[in-house]
Amino acid sequence: MRSRRPLLLSVTAAVLLVTGCGTESAAAPAVSDPPAPSASTAEETTAPPTPTQQELPGGGTQVFPGHRLVGFSGAPGSPALGPMTGDLAAATEQLRQQSAAYGADRPVLPIVELIATVVQSVPGPNGDWSIAADDATVQQYLDAARAAGGILLLGIQPGSGDFLPAVQYYEKWLTQPDVGVALDPEWAIEAGEVPGDVFGSTTGAELDGVSAYLDGLVTAGHLPQKVMLYHQLHADIVSGQEALVDRPGVAVVKSVDGIGAAADKIGTYLRVMAGTPPFVHAGFKLFYEEDTRSGPLMTPEEVLALVPQPEYVLYE
Repeated sequence: MRSRRPLLLSVTAAVLLVTGCGTESAAAPAVSDPPAPSASTAEETTAPPTPTQQELPGGGTQVFPGHRLVGFSGAPGSPALGPMTGDLAAATEQLRQQSAAYGADRPVLPIVELIATVVQSVPGPNGDWSIAADDATVQQYLDAARAAGGILLLGIQPGSGDFLPAVQYYEKWLTQPDVGVALDPEWAIEAGEVPGDVFGSTTGAELDGVSAYLDGLVTAGHLPQKVMLYHQLHADIVSGQEALVDRPGVAVVKSVDGIGAAADKIGTYLRVMAGTPPFVHAGFKLFYEEDTRSGPLMTPEEVLALVPQPEYVLYE
């Protein structure tokens, strides 16, 4: 089972130079020039301005609680990975329509989740069973996210590699204010294992390493919060989640990826969300094909009735 969102604000500064002039009468004594400013005063006058904080699409710097995220996943030429493929303009319009029912209580922030680093059936160029998207592909999907007024999440299936270097590969994109990551530990395997033969896994400590890295980018670049999503199909895929740290620059989301009839999906959701750190936001994934083999697709009303209520809803 395969489970699967740049604004450069210029900063201007003005330096106010104050000069004075006076009239000297014939009887008045000569007035000497004022003393030159001290070195410390000159330094204060020419101090660089404070950089302006960049914002999310639509304004603001915090993802939650001001938004609900609704997304489509996909990759070029891979319909099995989700509807965000092929004609991206048409897919974006479909995303807008699907999102509408989720915006009653707060604005929807659309998410385009590009499966950027994808596992392969053979070892990749680095022997890690995965291959990364090229710049042209990332730009194409970022353009689609911006056209939707949303953000791009770069999906990472690391194979036998580690998450952090796989994320750092996309650093030039992650310095943009509208790009985050979606980590998929189902496809994080150990050396000697083959993707698809086993379920991969990760730890809260490894996820937290990515969170710390993203938080550093946010601080250095005066960026809005980054979304760091991690997918989880069953409880054993992530161990030691208590190692996750709540960082101001990162909005952490756990997307529960259970497949099947509504009752089965809800049972998986409750099991996987149990024990989740309180600052980790709830996510829920729906599959247009796999879920409907067992009955109708869950409606937005049914999804929003879940407890905890999902703050991210992904369609594949």
